[in-house]
Amino acid sequence: MGGDHGPSVTLPACAAFLAAHPRAHLLLVGRPEALASLPRGLDAQRCTVVPASEVVAMDDPVEVALRRKKDSSMRVAIAQVKDGAADAAVSAGNTGALMAIARYVLKTLEGIDRPAIATQIPNARGGATTMLDLGANVDCTAEHLLQFAVMGSALVAAGGRENPSVGLLNIGEEVIKGNDVIKRAGQLLREAAERGDLHFHGNVEGNDIFKGTTDIVVCDGFVGNVALKTSEGLAGMIGAFLREEFGRGWYARLVALLAWPVLMRFKRRLDHRRYNGAALLGLRGLVFKSHGSADAFAFEQALRRAYDAAEARLLERVRERIAHAAPLLAPVAADPNLTPNG
Repeated sequence: MGGDHGPSVTLPACAAFLAAHPRAHLLLVGRPEALASLPRGLDAQRCTVVPASEVVAMDDPVEVALRRKKDSSMRVAIAQVKDGAADAAVSAGNTGALMAIARYVLKTLEGIDRPAIATQIPNARGGATTMLDLGANVDCTAEHLLQFAVMGSALVAAGGRENPSVGLLNIGEEVIKGNDVIKRAGQLLREAAERGDLHFHGNVEGNDIFKGTTDIVVCDGFVGNVALKTSEGLAGMIGAFLREEFGRGWYARLVALLAWPVLMRFKRRLDHRRYNGAALLGLRGLVFKSHGSADAFAFEQALRRAYDAAEARLLERVRERIAHAAPLLAPVAADPNLTPNG
């Protein structure tokens, strides 16, 4: 029910997902009247409608979503994960509300203070760099950044890369660079690497995200969200450039036409829709966040990402890595100056 478009996008995406995953079963959570007419590909044998009488709006405050709308589709969907009826929940709804409800219903894993949002950003190597946090935690301590690195390592390992490299986002590669939090985080990450908890590459800079210098880049949510939105704007910039060039005259059109195949391949590589589906790591269940503006193709990718995570036993992998790194992951004392982003 969530996102900018609701069932008009999510239902066709579900149909396409089921067509590509013959063993999958979907629970469609929402208002029954909105789900009464299902598109082709969604039949009773492969999907089940789970009723929910309320919907969390994109502009609803977290308090309203958490305390007043107790029968929202978002909350009911996450409850399916808690009760074991679903292996993962996917939502395109309000990010702050999703994080708050997921944390309240599922609780965090032992050894983790705050869940983090992690997703992939395309890089020059033809793959993607996993980055976290992307907005759940604006202010972070060094210990939080270490927790993000451990969870991010589990996420990438679940995708098939068993010993992924971790980079700490900084203003320079040198150990002496950065503020006190970053320097302390670097020290903790080096200690974790010596213990075999993760593979720490060292400090990385902003351009390393797109170079693919490391498999994972760790940062606080403020910086991560800015970087994510910047990367999403690149594909749109290329499209605007092509439209402008085609309007400049016959010579410019000819040059643009000759370059079209290369530019379109580049645009597809940067298409953020292909990487839609951010994992909320650190919870006692799998929850994935889709962009609110996602079209059917993008929402299908979020479903695929959640399905693959469940198949790869992501939750168990995160638990195993956290248990191994437990001596360095002591919970951080509550600080009123460090509050998660609502």
